[in-house]
Amino acid sequence: MDFLTIGHRGLMGVEPENTLRSFVAAEKAGLDLIELDLHLSKDGALVVMHDATVDRTTDGTGPVADRTLAELRTLDAGSGERIPVFEEVLDAVTAPLQAEIKDVAAAQRLAEVMRERALVERVEVISFHAEAIEEIARLVPGVRTALVAGRYDAEIVERAVRAGARTMSLNIRRLTLETMERARRAELRVLAWTVNTPEQLRLAHAFGLDGVVTDRPEIRRG
Repeated sequence: MDFLTIGHRGLMGVEPENTLRSFVAAEKAGLDLIELDLHLSKDGALVVMHDATVDRTTDGTGPVADRTLAELRTLDAGSGERIPVFEEVLDAVTAPLQAEIKDVAAAQRLAEVMRERALVERVEVISFHAEAIEEIARLVPGVRTALVAGRYDAEIVERAVRAGARTMSLNIRRLTLETMERARRAELRVLAWTVNTPEQLRLAHAFGLDGVVTDRPEIRRG
């Protein structure tokens, strides 16, 4: 498999994160995949947002789950962009997607969209929550899943295997040769985040990673 470059929330180093503008920029930059994050709105829409609250990335305040989609649409997500829903991203770009379930409750709604649109080949579902990827695997036969981890040790490999994931997406700052060796023995694909510098990219190649998540389009040329 070729070394993959994955746009982090689109290209958040260039455009407002998790907006259609950011996703289109990632596709135009030639990144192989686009990563995004999903929460549920108060009325059950698959909202593309990283945080559980809107405070950091919009001009609003409060939890995503306390607002309807119509209320969320009134917020500025940066450069005049509005908060998108997952279905709009599917229509805005053609690139393969990594959809991160930030809230386990979003798994069921995501499964519905994946079945309706036959997205098993296009969308890989990822999460920090093992129970979320276990649930999506139950609901969508054949779905590809990845376990994400920020603070971890080599035992993360066994956690991923137990959850049925075939990929791990790991914080590169904590990655070790022991973790890589265990992952290869388990035949897991390993990605790392967030790789934004030439030094980090060289480290990713030295570890023999399958790909990196990045905020920066120039990594594509590394």
